[in-house]
Amino acid sequence: MKDHRLIQLACITSTNALRRLPALLLALLTALSTAWPAAAADAIATDAIAAEAAGVDAVISSRAALHAPTALCEDRFVPYVLDHQTRTADGLIEMFEANGSGLAAGDLDGDGDIDLVLGAYEGQDTIFWNGGFSNNGAPQFRKQPFGEGHTRAVTSVDVDGDHRLDIVLTRSTGATNYFRNLGDEQFERRLLPGVSRPATALNWGDLDGDGDLDLVTASYDAGLLTDLGNSYLMSGGGGVHVYTQDQGRFTLSATLATVAHANALALYDLDQDGAIDIWVGNDFAEPDRAWLQRDGGWQATVPFSATAHSTMSFDLGDLDNDGQPELFATDMKPYAADPMTEAAWAPLMAAMAGEHPLEGDIQIMENVLQIATGSGGYTNQAQPWGVDATGWSWSAKFGDLDNDGRLDLYVVNGMIEARMFAHLPNHELVEANQVFRNRRDHFEPRPDWGLGSPYSGRGLALADFDQDGDLDLVVNNLRAPAQYFENRLCGGDSLQVDLRQPAQQNTQAIGARLALHTSAGAFYRDVRAASGYLSGDAGRVHFGLPAGATLNRLEITWPDGAQSVLLDLQPGQRVVIERE
Repeated sequence: MKDHRLIQLACITSTNALRRLPALLLALLTALSTAWPAAAADAIATDAIAAEAAGVDAVISSRAALHAPTALCEDRFVPYVLDHQTRTADGLIEMFEANGSGLAAGDLDGDGDIDLVLGAYEGQDTIFWNGGFSNNGAPQFRKQPFGEGHTRAVTSVDVDGDHRLDIVLTRSTGATNYFRNLGDEQFERRLLPGVSRPATALNWGDLDGDGDLDLVTASYDAGLLTDLGNSYLMSGGGGVHVYTQDQGRFTLSATLATVAHANALALYDLDQDGAIDIWVGNDFAEPDRAWLQRDGGWQATVPFSATAHSTMSFDLGDLDNDGQPELFATDMKPYAADPMTEAAWAPLMAAMAGEHPLEGDIQIMENVLQIATGSGGYTNQAQPWGVDATGWSWSAKFGDLDNDGRLDLYVVNGMIEARMFAHLPNHELVEANQVFRNRRDHFEPRPDWGLGSPYSGRGLALADFDQDGDLDLVVNNLRAPAQYFENRLCGGDSLQVDLRQPAQQNTQAIGARLALHTSAGAFYRDVRAASGYLSGDAGRVHFGLPAGATLNRLEITWPDGAQSVLLDLQPGQRVVIERE
């Protein structure tokens, strides 16, 4: 584990309050943030400053840890194999077994290190407890079998507001499973009261603004029909469902669709009116769906002029640092046009050629990158940005991998299926995962970064697992061991932020938006529960910083709209901000 030292900071709500902050107090905060002795690391306490003295309505206490600059600078990622594998009992992958399983990242035991939960199809799921890292960067994960497999989506969120991350996942049978975190690495399997409809994709957010986490689920009907047969036809209940929570009880408040083939589900303010909207990515010819939250209800909308045909994954991120996130969806399109690739893809292309699109169909068989037009709409810019074709793509996520202030993109891909790819060895379409560096107005492929794994990836997590300031990656593969990729790229620095709301059940402030203002410009992030393909996100927010950048202020918009400002930040810190 790298050496750390702690400092104390104060975060004051509202921008106007900064003008009223006494100069002496501001000078004191600056002195503390730059000169606090390293020997006091374990003895720091976060003393609250009286609201009357600061002239504000509320005070936010926080602390920050400075990581030591990493010595492991090789301009590449180093892969490690994890002792977990998503497979079938006989090794043969048929039909929707090919969809594999997701994973989730989060600090399950509250020790500051980010742990992992990996889903499995056959056998048990796995928790990997993060025990730190050796001096050569090798991970020290400790394996704990968990659950019974046949898992699809995985999330780790604090469902009941007790400040411990619980695990909520879906199964290939459509069941939603809840494992309450009891502490001491113990979990108790419970029901989510009121949640009963079949689900594959799921996501969390405070939809009604009452301080707790609500749930949105979407089914994958084709897979459920294959696994359950006539019983699924008889029972029904699939589609897109909204559950609102009240004191631990969930109520089905809306059924937005009765049919879904969902691989991805995003909660995002599509129309920028301050309310969370719903965006569902469907496989096959079932179009993607979106609903705007209006006047206490949900209004169907078609916000895009083009969408992916067989959507596998969603992510959003501000690629050009203008304060408006871009939206990315993956599909199936070969990234090469050589004869070998064309022969491998031939059965799928023949099947797709036989389809007759409906009149007015906006679906295209390639990735889409939705960029806001400024007039309330979006335009697909995947081709100009160079990311329309990334293979048979599953999970794709944005993250500033090289700490230069711009969000990069990683896409995992490949396909295994006994019938469609019977002409290939082991029935597998082998493709290299794709990584792209953000060059301000386009993405640049970076195969030299060492992330081109040929394993058949599905779920994906990005987080600073070794706490050295940069983003590492974990991929849950199908019929191959899961992989951890340690980031050893050189240059830049970072700021990482954990938000806490101890007075609300949404303790991790999922849905909060952050803006970091620096000498190199402003950078924007948000706190989310899930993204990509059936994968849960760690609540810790990572800002990559160009080398030499100085930090001016961090602005936080909490899920309920309240705003806070944090001053006196330094590159290299991990800040924990607690809202009082």
